Amino acid sequence: MPVTFIQADKRLNAFFRSAYNREKAEILGRFFKTGPGQYGEGDKFIGINVPTLRALAKDYQEIDDVFLEELLASPYHEIRLLGALIMTLRYERASTEKDRLGALNFYLNHHLALNNWDLVDLTVSKVWGDYLLHHPEKRKDLYHWGRSQNLWERRLAVVATLTLIKAGQFKEILDLSVMLLDDQEDLLHQAVGWMLREVGKKDKQVLVDFLLKYAARLPRTTLRYAIEHFSETERKKYLNLKR
Repeated sequence: MPVTFIQADKRLNAFFRSAYNREKAEILGRFFKTGPGQYGEGDKFIGINVPTLRALAKDYQEIDDVFLEELLASPYHEIRLLGALIMTLRYERASTEKDRLGALNFYLNHHLALNNWDLVDLTVSKVWGDYLLHHPEKRKDLYHWGRSQNLWERRLAVVATLTLIKAGQFKEILDLSVMLLDDQEDLLHQAVGWMLREVGKKDKQVLVDFLLKYAARLPRTTLRYAIEHFSETERKKYLNLKR
């Protein structure tokens, strides 16, 4: 293993060195599909769990931009996730509209660091999603990102809508779900299905109406995720529409 994980802080670097676990790192590498041609190709792991990273994020939430950018540029997945969690805390603790916008812009300007599904899913709804909840005039940006050729930009757009869904606002995810009907990435199918399932938790009739119109065209993975909480009879009804 390299001697230096992070230049900006000797104590943090020492922690990463002591925390390295080859067996866990190899398991995580397989779980996050880091093999040739897979979505996480080449990503590296240390073997640190998310609760530990959340605790570290609280300890390091006051770091400057240079330090944070080093975390986000790391080849190690957990170090980038630490940076992503710190970006989230920056946004959440912002006390003024100016600070919130600054934290959001920093997050979006560094979104290329969010290049796996957990990095997206653990942060985007708390930052971009929250901002869009309070600034509906900015929601058109979701459609721009939803059309991106970059898988992670599309997933960012989809999962950002979770905050809107929880507030009972469904237009954006329903629009994106239609936009992405022909998307070829299973990770997008999963994300859209997850969001549709969340719609159903808030208002089942909205999801039912959507499925009656689009179930036959939805990717099977999306449909299965969306109807996960339906009864067996209901699930069979919608799955049969795919035949």
